[in-house]
Amino acid sequence: MSEWIDVAPQIELPAGSRKTINTPYAEIAVFNLDGQFFAIEDVCTHDGGELASGICEGDQIICPRHGARFCIRDGRSLTPPAYEDIDTFPVRVENDIVQIDIDG
Repeated sequence: MSEWIDVAPQIELPAGSRKTINTPYAEIAVFNLDGQFFAIEDVCTHDGGELASGICEGDQIICPRHGARFCIRDGRSLTPPAYEDIDTFPVRVENDIVQIDIDG
């Protein structure tokens, strides 16, 4: 069963922005990539560090600690030192509110 959690009003997440929220599941980072929203677990699979403060290049987030790259769209690990993918979560916009499904 889905458990949708409000992240923020859509207007507060313009293209190129990101926001992290703490959920019962984990810390989750939500990104607006050119008008499309994506949500990833905010944990590098290499050493458990947070990802959201890293640099974004296109649809990739670069871990600020050791430089591992992950695809924001699907969570794939793209470069060492990380070899495991990160969790992703469904995102929707309901009544102009960005929401994530933590049971996704």
